[in-house]
Amino acid sequence: MRASRSRLGLFLRRWLVRIVLGWLLLTVGPIVALRWVDPPTSAFMIRDRINVWVGTERYPLRQRWVPFRQIASAAKRAVIAAEDQKFPYHFGFDFDSIANAFDEREKGERVRGASTITQQVAKNLFLWPGQDWVRKGIEAYLTVLIEVCWPKQRTLEIYLNIAEFGRGVYGVGAASDAYLHKSASALSVADGALLAAVLPNPHRFRVAAPSGYVRRRQAWIIRQMQHQGPLTMLRNST
Repeated sequence: MRASRSRLGLFLRRWLVRIVLGWLLLTVGPIVALRWVDPPTSAFMIRDRINVWVGTERYPLRQRWVPFRQIASAAKRAVIAAEDQKFPYHFGFDFDSIANAFDEREKGERVRGASTITQQVAKNLFLWPGQDWVRKGIEAYLTVLIEVCWPKQRTLEIYLNIAEFGRGVYGVGAASDAYLHKSASALSVADGALLAAVLPNPHRFRVAAPSGYVRRRQAWIIRQMQHQGPLTMLRNST
């Protein structure tokens, strides 16, 4: 009896080790590779393509990869000012924003987003939308891996190339072409702030026809950019 239990325990331990090693291979491997290899698509883009194929709504999907050095500094600074002002300094999580979000939820107030740029990259690149705890747990795990494996510049580069700026328009390259009719390298401060202003809800807020709210948010982002430190701080971040 004891021998049977011992064999069962050994069998279960071996399978547990295999599962853990398999999970690490499936997650660590791609993230390490993506430090140098540009992702050809993302989970959100794939989901969008499926919706177009099986749905009644038809719209083109556009995305054009732009290397970090060819993206205007204004666009980089604008998304940091709009989405994650502590991005150069944190390790993937903004715990002050998370605590504030919990307080707002407890008070029944409208909860503002607390996701960092790194968390958004993890979600958009690998996962699905939603607020369930399983997804949030996987997102947190992937966020840590990204912070360990990528320098901050790479995280921001991928974010700028996979973020959705309008229905079916992914990345700052496609957004600059579609809405502003210029290259990503030629974006002004006002252009960068306008693109960043729609990021919270690119299906509701429009770059091509900005509402009063979007214009006010654009002006707020420009004011925040005036107090930023230099982007050179990202070069030495890991």
